[in-house]
Amino acid sequence: MRLRAYSVLLAAALIAGITHQAAAQNIPASPVTIEGDHFVRNGKPYQILSGAIHYARVPRAYWRDRLQKARAMGLNTVETYVFWNLHEPQPGVFDFTGQNDIAAFVRIAQQEGLNVIVRPGPYVCAEWEAGGYPAWLFANPNIKVRTKDPKFLALADRYLARVGKELAPLQATHGGPIIAVQIENEYGSFGSDREYMEDIHQSLIRAGLGDSLFYTSDGVDELHNDAMPGILAVINFGPGEAKGEFAKLIKLRPDGPKMTGEYWDGWFDAWGDKQHVHTDSQQQANEIDWMLSQGYSFNLYMFHGGTSFGFMNGANLQADADGHYAPQTTSYDYDAALDEGGRPTKKFFLLRDIIQKHTGITPPPLPAPLPIAAVPEFQLKESASLWSNLPTSIESANPNPMESFGQAYGYILYRTELTQPKSGELKIDEPRDYAAVYINQKLVGTLDHRLKQTTLNLNLPSGHATLDILVENTGRVNYGPHLSDGRAGIVGSVTLAGQPLTGWKIFPLPMSDSGSIQHWSDTSVPGPAFHRGSFSLTTIADTYLDTSKLGKGFVWGNGHNLGRVWDIGPQKSLYLPAPWLKSGTNEVVVFDFTSLDNPALRGSPDPVWSQTAKE
Repeated sequence: MRLRAYSVLLAAALIAGITHQAAAQNIPASPVTIEGDHFVRNGKPYQILSGAIHYARVPRAYWRDRLQKARAMGLNTVETYVFWNLHEPQPGVFDFTGQNDIAAFVRIAQQEGLNVIVRPGPYVCAEWEAGGYPAWLFANPNIKVRTKDPKFLALADRYLARVGKELAPLQATHGGPIIAVQIENEYGSFGSDREYMEDIHQSLIRAGLGDSLFYTSDGVDELHNDAMPGILAVINFGPGEAKGEFAKLIKLRPDGPKMTGEYWDGWFDAWGDKQHVHTDSQQQANEIDWMLSQGYSFNLYMFHGGTSFGFMNGANLQADADGHYAPQTTSYDYDAALDEGGRPTKKFFLLRDIIQKHTGITPPPLPAPLPIAAVPEFQLKESASLWSNLPTSIESANPNPMESFGQAYGYILYRTELTQPKSGELKIDEPRDYAAVYINQKLVGTLDHRLKQTTLNLNLPSGHATLDILVENTGRVNYGPHLSDGRAGIVGSVTLAGQPLTGWKIFPLPMSDSGSIQHWSDTSVPGPAFHRGSFSLTTIADTYLDTSKLGKGFVWGNGHNLGRVWDIGPQKSLYLPAPWLKSGTNEVVVFDFTSLDNPALRGSPDPVWSQTAKE
């Protein structure tokens, strides 16, 4: 009876809160605090209805559209990670401009009547490259991430202080929309050093973010590793687990509000999966219905997944005996309420109806649909060999990781000369993550981290031979104990017939600029090579570039790195948003390991997957 009466009171307060937000956009907000077993705002019980949108995974021109759609589903809050590697690409060099202007994202959220929950890390997971850690952290093997290592803590403190300059003024206590800040991220799944957690807590306070509600977020079974006294603990779980997980939370934390910090309303895709992940929307709607009826708060992970543009996808590497490395796809569609291109799915409408049932409030209408269109097939008629586009080499006795050469992402080529005829086993200890091996620029085999391949039998021609090993970083590990070693390229030795190979020339290939490619030819060029084509538009609209006729590589669209291509699937297209297109001629440049015969692309109004699952 008490719970039922409380739920009625909570719903009434929530209605008042949402009505106020909808009627008075961009009015200074008030903080959310805790009283007993519920959140409080303006002296009344308050329920947080949140969904995750990562600003980095949505073109800036579409931030407002996605945030308006969050309100149109009935949410009152949006949650986002903050990505260290984007904001400090080089030590001490910070970037909070353009696509990285998180403060602008937060302000737009407030203008649209949304609270904001911030998860600044320094570690974020998020199926993001290295869990958000910048690559340069791994150049020094003595730095131990996610520990009390003073070197790491000093760097994390510097980063968080800079984040604070952007976001501290936007806390609700200062009239902004930020109501809560997470301390670290799911640390209990990694370690159990409470002193480390307190160090990060204090860094956030020094950064000026202590005026918001602090919380930790983890699986309920991991709370014993990272839940902090006096700090709100919220729990993460997937569909079908709500009743059991909240029952555990109540035993551990009988006092305080009950909230899921990540309700996994979908899942991510990994290269080599048979098909795109598809989950049960009705089951999730039913479970959200139950949570709201209990007076619990939630954060959907994700409301809108978006795209891990460029080389920003992460990878999983399990700690078990199998130790399977699984890089994630560029698409972060996540089977979320909005699809990768921002279109409402069946899940959106089911969840909207459940939220409306509990609040009694009709949410704002959806904004006008964004145009999306097909593009007729066009040929990539020009090609340029990678071999004729190599940068100046760096001499190195050993084939060191890319970070040791100041490189963060992309590809790296290792070359050495073999002067004596030799055959036997080529062993690379270890390639991260996909290596193509060439003798005299002829492909002799590949090694795939996913398949734990490290050796290749070579039969060398007599006389002089050039050995090239082209390595792609397909995504640094973003979760688990292997996160500690984020080196890419070749991180160990290379031996042939048991003998170490030395005397290397290293060619860093960050692939940061499509405009620097030279020596284009109208004739077909065997891989590895660049391929260029164009298409014309009279009306600009989103599209998905169908990459089914490509092999393995990535694609630039008008100079924007759209992400990776791999014919193993399940992703067979790349999202190309309208803000990156123009009326008239649009250029596409592809890099591909494989030899392509008459490569071509087309634009599809829908994403292309290896298989299409239906609900």
